Formats: sequence, structure tokens, C-alpha cells
Amino acid sequence: MFLQILTLLGSLAMFLYGMSLMSGGLQKMAGNRMRIFMAKMTSNNFKCILTGIVVTAMVQSSTATTLLIVSFVNAGLLALGSAIAVIMGANIGTTVTAWIFALSFGGGSWSIATIAIPLMFFAFIAMSIKKYANLGEFLMGFALLFLGIATLKETSTVLLDNDGVRTFLSTLSGYGIWSIFLFMLAGAVITFMLQSSATATAITMVLVAQGYIPFAMATAMVLGSNLGTTITSNIASAVANQSAQRTARAHFLFNLFGVILALVFFKPFIRLVGLTVEALGFPNPVAVSFADADPATQESLVASLPYSVAVLHTVFNVITTLILVWFIPQLVKMVTWMVPNKGEEKETHRLKYIGIGKIATGDLALNSAKLEVVEFGNLCRRDLAYIRKAINAGTQSEFDEADKKLIHYEEVTDNVEREIATYLREVSKNELSISALARVRELYRVIGEMESLGDSGETIGKILARVWEHKCQFTDNMLSQLNHMLDLLDTAYAAMDYNLSTPLVEISDIRNAEEAEQAINDYRDILRNEHLSNIEKASYPYETGSFYMDVVNCIEKMGDFIINISQSVYSAKTV
Repeated sequence: MFLQILTLLGSLAMFLYGMSLMSGGLQKMAGNRMRIFMAKMTSNNFKCILTGIVVTAMVQSSTATTLLIVSFVNAGLLALGSAIAVIMGANIGTTVTAWIFALSFGGGSWSIATIAIPLMFFAFIAMSIKKYANLGEFLMGFALLFLGIATLKETSTVLLDNDGVRTFLSTLSGYGIWSIFLFMLAGAVITFMLQSSATATAITMVLVAQGYIPFAMATAMVLGSNLGTTITSNIASAVANQSAQRTARAHFLFNLFGVILALVFFKPFIRLVGLTVEALGFPNPVAVSFADADPATQESLVASLPYSVAVLHTVFNVITTLILVWFIPQLVKMVTWMVPNKGEEKETHRLKYIGIGKIATGDLALNSAKLEVVEFGNLCRRDLAYIRKAINAGTQSEFDEADKKLIHYEEVTDNVEREIATYLREVSKNELSISALARVRELYRVIGEMESLGDSGETIGKILARVWEHKCQFTDNMLSQLNHMLDLLDTAYAAMDYNLSTPLVEISDIRNAEEAEQAINDYRDILRNEHLSNIEKASYPYETGSFYMDVVNCIEKMGDFIINISQSVYSAKTV
């Protein structure tokens, strides 16, 4: 018995590891293309739902899809309402896993699990070849998943096939509506403990296919697993950012509404599932009594029960989506109320001009891209305010708050640069004139420099974090000088904004940017000489002075990035 229990646990581990390996391999094969696909396919709710279905079905992980959604919302590249629609699609997409499991149970003497071990050979060969390593990882995960399910089914049958277990499960099923809640709780607990709704679904299929629980209780377990899968994301989001928390709450509310609806209309719901199963050519698990059926029907019913669970999972999520898709604005308001703004302004950046639908061509496309780049420049300039707050922070908590903003803006600039670059690549696929090609190159250089500005803000935050860690303290004179240098940098930003937003035909030179950059360099030289003098006089600790000059040099480097932007803009004029 002890060996059988260990075998059961081992098959469960094999199943979970196979799921993880298969999902990881798919995500690696997809790479950045998945992110680009999502960016292009979220212009309306229908596309958002379709995106959630496709992405989740491909990566076999609604969690991976949700994490990608959160990163988009966090970067301001995806509105919360659109994110909720993608989550709805992800819930439908994750039901594909249930159908794969149903196929693995098979019927008769053959199932997909039969090819699992031979498939491992091809997976090993692919993993040995660097070019196909990700494909090999996916195939190995696929094989382990089905081998795990097959072993789980066989082992659980040996362990559970006794009168005591059957009597116990039969007793649990005899409490009417309370039995439904008991099995819902079981589904939620299993999902939470194993961190996988897919595993809970597989266990449910084993129990119902072997006749240990009736189909109504299997329905309750599936409903419970849909709630349990939201528990993990909500716990994880407790220490995450505001966007992650709202996305997790939306996922919970979606599943909670579906479960409540299914419970209120429980009998009609399972009858609908039964009719859907019957329409697919399988015996109706609700209308057909196993005890009263003839042996052939009994055998057919047992073989079809895993498919019935898959149908149940799909119908539940499809109906919930069809209802709630019309109430996305209300869901947004609700999660915003549940996770309110903490007295701070909204600081997300959403692409305004290049869109995520059909890409324009020629000058129209480049003009849209230029407008987006101007917005990008404004975004970078706003980061300067948090650099100033971080430098002037009087307490650790004030610094930590400003530092979080600097990290956030670095992530935002990374994402915005990537999205604009993706757009420019698509534009470049069309026939472009020499001047248009020069404009494309100009925009590439500009967004690269802007992304570096975002990196610089985070770098200054890291330097200041070390200042706090080593309990150093800038003198009042140091702070005054750093603030003056930031003022000079703001002047450079103003020149950059002017040169970016002004039509090229109206720009005769970039003297404004050159003078601003020269002022930064001159002041940097003054501070460097003064610092050397202060070190000789021991006016402040050497370590403090070192951190101070690191910040000075970072600000000066930002001035270089800013002048590079104006130079890139002006260089396109000469082509």
C-alpha cells in the first residue's frame, strides 16, 4: 500500500512536471512573437477574447497568459478593460487542456498515453540539437504529461477500488446541496495545494470515469477548481503592483460570478452540459443511469465521462464569458474600487497614434510614428521628477517610493521602445523612398536613446539605494548642486521636445540643444574639480563623494542621450 501511495504521488509529480516542461518549451519557441501578437490583437473585446484563447491554448498555461497581460497593463500598453477581456479568453483557452486530458483517457485498449514513451526518444534527439532544443522540451513535457495521467489513472484505481472508499464517497454524495459545496471545496483545495487547475481537472476525470463520484459531484469539483485557480494569483498579487492586483481581482470576480450562476441554476446547467455531450455523439451523463443501462451503454458511458468533464469545463467558461463581456466597464469600476489609487496620479502610458490594428503605409505611417515618439519624449521627461524626488528624499520610505517609480518608468520605456520598433519594422516592409528610409533610421535612433534615458533613471536609483544602504548622506551643498544640474537637464529636455515636435522644415539648427548640453558638461566639469578639492580637504567622506560623483556623471550622460536625439532628428533634414 505504501509503495502504491508513493507511485500515486510520483505519477502526480510526473504529470505536473510534464505540464511545466511542455508549457515552458512552447513559450520559448514562441519567444517575443507572442508579445507582438498580443499587442496587435487587442484593439477590441472580440479580438482580446480571441487572443486569450489562442495564446493560452498554445502555451497551455492561463497563468503564463495572465502574467503577460499584467506586464502589458503595468507598462500602460494595454487598458485594464482589454486585459479583462483577454483573461476571459484565457479561461476558455485553458479548457483545451481538459480536452487533451480527455483524449489521454482514450477508449478501449488504446490512448494517447500509448505513444508517450516512444515520443520520449524523439524528444531526447531534439533536445540534443541546439536548434530544436525548445521543441524537444515541449515533446518531452507532452510525453511525461500523458505518462503521468496514465499512471495516475492506474494507481488511483488500485488505491480507491475498495468498499470503504466507495462507501465514503457515496456518503459524501448523499447530502444534497451540501454535497455540492463539499466537492466544490475539494476542487478548490486540490487546485490551491497543487497550484494547478489542470491537475484538479485530471483527478476529477479519474474519479468520475472510474465511477467513484456521480457526474453532478464532478461538476461541483470543476466549479471549485475554477475558484481555486484564482486564489494563487490573488495571494501573489498582494505584494505586487496595483495593476497586478486589479487584474487578479478581475480574474477572481469573473470565476466567482460564473460559479454563483452555475450554482443558482445548477440542475438546468448540468442538463445543458448533458445535452451538449449528447450532441457531440456521447451518452448523456445526466439522463442515462449507469445502473439501469445495458453493458454496452455502460462501457460507452464510462469512456465518454472524461469528455463530459471537458465539455462541462468549456460550457462553464463560454457562458460566463458571453454574459460578462457586456459588463467589462462595470468590472473595471469594481476592481478599481477594490484596489483604489493610493492618492497618486495615474502614471501609465498607452500608445495613442500608431495603434494596434491595421498599419498605415508611407508618410502617413511615419507621421503617426513621429507623434508617438514625441509622446515617448514627454514620458521620459516626466521621469525627471522622480529622479529629483529620489535625490532629495529625506527618509528611507520617501526614497523607496521614488525608486519604485524609477524602476516602473524603466519598464515602461522598455515596452514603449519595443512596440514602436515593432511598428517601424512593419512599416519598413513596404516600399519606402530614400527620405522615408532616413526617417525610419532617425526614429530607431531616437527611441534607442529614449530607452537609455529610462535606464539612466533606474541607474541613479540604484546608486542612491547604495547611499542609503551605506548610511551616507549628501551635504546640503551637494543636494543644491545636483538640483541645479537637474534644472540644466530639464532645459535640455525642453530643447529636445521642441526639436522633436517642430516640423523639420522649420528647424534651421539645433543650437538650443547644443547650448543646453554644453551647459551640462561645463557644470559637470566645475563639480568634478570642486569634488577633487573637497577630497583633498577631507570636507566629506570619500565614499559619499564617490556616490555623489556617480550621480553627477549619470546626469551628464543623460544630457548626452538628449543631444543625440536632437542630432538624429536634424540629420534626417540633410538627406
